[in-house]
Amino acid sequence: MLRPDIAAAATIFTVPPVTRFAPSPTGYLHLGHVVNAIYTWGVARALGGRVLLRLEDHDRIRCRSTYEEAIFDDLDWLGFEADEGRRPVTRQSDSPEIYRDSLSELQRAHHVYACDCSRTDIGGERYAGRCRARGLSDGSGRGMRIQLESETIRCQDLLAGPIAQTPAEQCGDLLLRDRDGNWTYQFAVTVDDLRQGVTLVIRGADLQSSTGRQILLAQMLGRPIPAHFLHHPLIMGPHGEKLSKSAGDTGVRELRAQGFGPEAVIGRAAAAIGLVDSNRPIPASDVPSLFL
Repeated sequence: MLRPDIAAAATIFTVPPVTRFAPSPTGYLHLGHVVNAIYTWGVARALGGRVLLRLEDHDRIRCRSTYEEAIFDDLDWLGFEADEGRRPVTRQSDSPEIYRDSLSELQRAHHVYACDCSRTDIGGERYAGRCRARGLSDGSGRGMRIQLESETIRCQDLLAGPIAQTPAEQCGDLLLRDRDGNWTYQFAVTVDDLRQGVTLVIRGADLQSSTGRQILLAQMLGRPIPAHFLHHPLIMGPHGEKLSKSAGDTGVRELRAQGFGPEAVIGRAAAAIGLVDSNRPIPASDVPSLFL
C-alpha cells in the first residue's frame, strides 16, 4: 500500500493536522529525503494540514552548519515550503532547557537513572536494566535512562494499518541522554512533537519500531492523546540497504549538478517507490494530487 485513504484519514482529525519535515543536518539531502518530503507535504496538503520545518541536530558531534544551509537551499530549489517559511526554523540545539525541564518532569514521576553501559555492555538492541538499581550519580560519561513498564501500545498507522508494540520487550529501559551528553533521538523528537503540537508524524518505514516507545514516552510526559503516524516506503539500494547521506548517485546536490531540474528529481523519487507508474517530471505544487 503506497497511498493512505485520505477520506478515511480526514475523519480522524477534528482539526487539520500539523506535521513536520525534520531532517538532521549530518549530511546532504538525497532521494530518500525527497520521498519523505513528497509524503509530508502531499498528505498534509491533501488533508488541509500544516507543515513545520525542524532541524533535528541533537547529535552535536556530526551536525554541520554547511549541511543545514544546503538543506534550506535544496528545499527552496525543490519547491517545498513550510507554512512558517524558511525562517524561523526550530532547532533542537536552540532550546536545551526544554529537554532538561522534560527530563526533570520525568524524574519527578518515574524511575529515571544514570547508566554507564556501553554498546558492548548491552550487546544488542534491548537494554536489560543493568544499571537500574546501581544508584549511580549523574555525571560525565553516564547516560540517563527511564524504566519502562511492560505495556502494549496499540495504534493505527495511516498507511501500514494496526500496530501493536511492547517497548519494554523491544528496547528495555529507554535511553534519554547518551554518555556524551547528547539527547537521544527517541527523547528529543517526542518532546519536540509534544511542544510543537504535532498531530501527524510522517516518516520512513525504518522508524516504525520507534512508534510504541514514543507514544509511551509522550504519555509519561503528559500527552493523553497520542499523535497519529504514517510510515512510508523507503528507496532501497542495489543490495537492499537503506539509502545513506553519502549516496552520491542519489544526492540532490549531485543530481542538480548533473542538470536535473526540481520536477525531474521529485518525479524520480516518486517513481523509485512506485508512487507513480513512470518517471515523469512532477512539480512540488502537484504533489498533493498524488494522494487525492
